[in-house]
Amino acid sequence: MEKKVQLQHQLKTKHISMISIGGIIGAGLFVGSGSVINSTGPGAILSYAIAGILVVLLMRMLGEMAILNPDSGSFATYARQAIGPWAGYAIGWLYCFFWLIVIAIEATAGGAIVHQWIPAVPVWLWSLLLTFLLMLTNLYSVKSFGEFEYWFAMIKVIAITAFMAIGLAIIFNFVPSIKSPGLSNLTAHGGFMPKGISSIFVGIITVIFSYFGTEIAAIAAGESKDPEKSIVVAINSVVWRILIFFIGSVSILVTLLPWNAADLLKSPYVTMLDMVGIPGAAQIMNAVVLVAVLSCLNSALYTTSRMIFSLAQRGQAPRAFLKLNKQGVPVRTVLASTVVAYICAIFNFVSPDKLFLFLVNASGAIALLVYLTIAVSHLRLRNRIEKENQEALRLKMWLFPYLTYLTIGIIVAILLSMAFIDSMRSQFFLTMLITGLVITSYFLIKNKDVNTVQRKLKEEHEKTINL
Repeated sequence: MEKKVQLQHQLKTKHISMISIGGIIGAGLFVGSGSVINSTGPGAILSYAIAGILVVLLMRMLGEMAILNPDSGSFATYARQAIGPWAGYAIGWLYCFFWLIVIAIEATAGGAIVHQWIPAVPVWLWSLLLTFLLMLTNLYSVKSFGEFEYWFAMIKVIAITAFMAIGLAIIFNFVPSIKSPGLSNLTAHGGFMPKGISSIFVGIITVIFSYFGTEIAAIAAGESKDPEKSIVVAINSVVWRILIFFIGSVSILVTLLPWNAADLLKSPYVTMLDMVGIPGAAQIMNAVVLVAVLSCLNSALYTTSRMIFSLAQRGQAPRAFLKLNKQGVPVRTVLASTVVAYICAIFNFVSPDKLFLFLVNASGAIALLVYLTIAVSHLRLRNRIEKENQEALRLKMWLFPYLTYLTIGIIVAILLSMAFIDSMRSQFFLTMLITGLVITSYFLIKNKDVNTVQRKLKEEHEKTINL
């Protein structure tokens, strides 16, 4: 009898913890924080803090469900259990779509960085090579993915810690050659909220997407040696990670640099390195951003392949994707994810302003749909568990159900508000269009399967009568 190969539990607690850290420290923090500050002012601290609190609550909900049922399908599995098969199908495929677009974007960004160093090789070829190399790490074993992501995340943590230390040294006047601005930049240029409280809300909408990726830890927990311990460590550390790496670093930036100095905030960390006279500041930053890109590519390939594998387990993706190698890696899902990501990257080169822009905008609000699914699933599953066996809960959401209802309300408000913001309107409507098409495809496939089964039953019945 052929031995059935399963996903292997090779990830350690340290891997899960660093995967969750790496999920939120990306190019968006190193590069994108400057644009958020420039459009919001010093009040960007509040935008990052409020969005951070929301993500902490969502991760607490996800952690509660993941401990009870660690699964590579994570929130898609919980949506199927709590809302219905159509919800698990829809959010699973939308999530895969999101990360495939991200792979194409990050591969292009990484290729552009390496092209600056070795211009003889075109950007498109570098993009292909970077994705191919990280595909190999995912194909070898889940442990190799975990090790690579562990060190990618470690480098990012060291980098952001170093940047913060430099910023604090300048602020507290430990660098004699540079005059400390003190706290003047927090109020000197139009006040703490120079563009009004509405800009804080717009900032929240922008910032909340920067936190997307923390949920990868719950997906990886399905292949952890000790899922419960790994999830608890990862979830409990979300608070201090967001507090230090996001709110802390943004607070340092708005204190150190004038919020309305767009030239300084274009690359704020490069500006800090230049201020203390560190040579090659731009190239150092490029190297850090490249690591962030590689980390994102690595995680995106992993999480997409595992989500497709989970969908295939439930009959919501082709059964061919259930094929595993001897190391327990779903090789066909990794290969398929890479090929589709390559195609999306090609669109970025041949039609960046039309076809690829459409794909990017269509994936723009998926993060909010994932967050909403997590909260609604938690609400329904928690109510069900409390009726059946409340003692099974080993990690509980705070102030249930009030904070869960509040989180759902905030997410819905943020999602709907995108329809009224010029820069986000196309993302909202195109994401809703794609979501509608995916949900429709579920019912079309379901009806087709039902018709096929009914036809086979009818044929068998007619054969029986003829006999």
